[in-house]
Amino acid sequence: MASDSGDRLATLKRCLSVLRDARNDSEQFAALLLVTKAVRAGEVDAKTRRQIFDAIGFTFPTRLLISQQAPADCPPHTFRALGLTLLACFCTDPELAGHSQILNKIPTFNDVLLSPCDPDCTSMVDDVYQCLSAVLATARGPRELVTKGTVSALCQAYLNGGHSSERALTLLEGLLAVAEAKCWQRDAPQLLAVLSKLSSDFLKAEDMTKFELCEVLPRFIPLSPPLTENSQGSECLCRLYKGLADVLGSKLSQSQRDPALKLAASLVQACGAEWIPAGSAGSKFLALLVNLACVEVRLTLEEPDPLEVEGKKEVVTACYVLMEMGIQECLREENPLLENVQKMQLMRIMEEAFGAVIFYLRQVKQEELQDPFIFASVRVLGAWMAEETSSLKQEICELLPFLVDYARQLFKEGSPAVSLPQAELVSTKGSALPQDALRFLLPGFCHLTAEDKPQDILIAEGAPALLCEYFLQQWEVLTSESTAPAPLTSTEMSLQTMCGIFLNLAVTAPDLVRRDKTFSSLMDVLLKSLPRLLPQKHHLVLAANLATLGLMMARILAGSAALQGTQRAKEFFGAAIRFLSQAHVAQADPSSDGLALAVSPAYASAWDDIAELWFLGMQAWAGCVPLLPWLPHIALGARWLQGLAQLLSQVAPASVDCELVTAFQAVLVELARASQQCRDVILSHHGMEWANLYGMAALEQCLAEQGGANSTLGGK
Repeated sequence: MASDSGDRLATLKRCLSVLRDARNDSEQFAALLLVTKAVRAGEVDAKTRRQIFDAIGFTFPTRLLISQQAPADCPPHTFRALGLTLLACFCTDPELAGHSQILNKIPTFNDVLLSPCDPDCTSMVDDVYQCLSAVLATARGPRELVTKGTVSALCQAYLNGGHSSERALTLLEGLLAVAEAKCWQRDAPQLLAVLSKLSSDFLKAEDMTKFELCEVLPRFIPLSPPLTENSQGSECLCRLYKGLADVLGSKLSQSQRDPALKLAASLVQACGAEWIPAGSAGSKFLALLVNLACVEVRLTLEEPDPLEVEGKKEVVTACYVLMEMGIQECLREENPLLENVQKMQLMRIMEEAFGAVIFYLRQVKQEELQDPFIFASVRVLGAWMAEETSSLKQEICELLPFLVDYARQLFKEGSPAVSLPQAELVSTKGSALPQDALRFLLPGFCHLTAEDKPQDILIAEGAPALLCEYFLQQWEVLTSESTAPAPLTSTEMSLQTMCGIFLNLAVTAPDLVRRDKTFSSLMDVLLKSLPRLLPQKHHLVLAANLATLGLMMARILAGSAALQGTQRAKEFFGAAIRFLSQAHVAQADPSSDGLALAVSPAYASAWDDIAELWFLGMQAWAGCVPLLPWLPHIALGARWLQGLAQLLSQVAPASVDCELVTAFQAVLVELARASQQCRDVILSHHGMEWANLYGMAALEQCLAEQGGANSTLGGK
């Protein structure tokens, strides 16, 4: 055998010599036949492959590919087949596979896949798949394959079911793994057709194929909208739901259940719970999904065996996705999928599972902090802490030092995601974005800072300083983004939530705000940020948060140098007045001929989110007036008093509720007490009359007392 192999290699080398020295095409073709025969037999090592390439380069295979002739008594595609065999040989060298001469052959490879395949053409198809696989593994390959139409060609090849069509599916999986968004953007209809076939096969399968498809399908479920945008996508979802209901409703082994849970998690990441139909069957299925996920989490994490956990991280991460959906569905009030009894049962089951997550995180060692599974565990716990504030409180308090330290370490290091497969959580759609644990912990921290014990722990662990740094970073991110209106970003949501945390601290821990330099730095940021943000109407909710937080903190830090009538402070308070004064307008009252007070159109859509902040802001602004003597001048310059007097004079008193009257009166009284000029403006605009009309007794008394005092002084 060794002798035969040596003889063939010797023959191959003689052929290479002929290829180099051939005087005509006939001699070259004869030598080439022997070379390609050896190549197909797999007898070419790296050194010999390079010798073949040095002998003929890319020029000769290219000539073969485009030749319209064939040798006598040979099939018409003979030259093309030889050319493809040589290119497949070259592509086994990664350096050659990424060469532009290979990349510009991609359209030819696509044509071969799309051409009818006779029995004697199968080697051409195999060679093409070898070339495409090699190209996919190169740096430039995926982009070139997508832009040159290979996704569509592979989809068609798979759907046609011709020779080696399963290799087309494997290549599609590889392409989607590295260029999912671009693939779907360019070839959504073709990919949907593949998903349609896969989902049909999944629903019909009655053997192990069903579980094999559970492994394949997640790669073909896009995170972008196509699945819910047309009937074909909806039909795919329906088949996947029915197939999963069949699978998960049966008695399964571990190896069968895990892929099914991962497929379900992929669907949840793509379209939430939309793929689960309303009604009894859908609610039972959803409850079963979450139940199975919780059981899996408890089994893996309650008594963690390091080796067992390592092998289960991917499926447990998928279970986290299902648990997060469970939280959302248990809290859903509009068109809920779950009945109240099911919600209560699931919350109890999830509480036990989150107890296991906490137990696991308490065992984590310092050297494990970069493990993406730890990140996934912290993220899902953050989702629970954001919504469920009463259960596991003691356990969460005990874990807070770890959570703060973990979030700080990732934030300081800008830790890259060594990501577990799929999007941010599951399967195989990873991204190399920084791991931002704080983003997911903020809502829970916001709840906890409103309570004494967890607040004390967070303060002791240095959370305020960390959050201030994070606030500055997120503000920089926001201001570097487009100023055009856009959906609420995670950055803006994080900033809003942090304002809520700092507000809690300003209300419940003013001494901390007063003594911790962190808050002085934050105050400086707020002073310069609000005037810049307020004109951008699509950021109104965030502006409301910044304004109210700044006013609340200004009451506490009134003695600081930054608030002693500096230009920046004046600009901030001027912007705060604009936010507060533009919230209400007089508009026609349909029930009468007069005018009624109403939320201004610019604020109407956001009022549910900012009403409480507005009232708190009015209260805080009033509280700042006695502490900052220069404030009345700002109010006068903004003509706030004139505008407020005009508004109250125009509208029917019955249209102004008691809470609004109290808010307006607080500001008016403080300004009247602090400034004779403000008092005069109020009186000159019939202040005594409408104060009496609205039952503003404190304002009436203030105006009367000050007026009397002035008369006495005048008499003297």
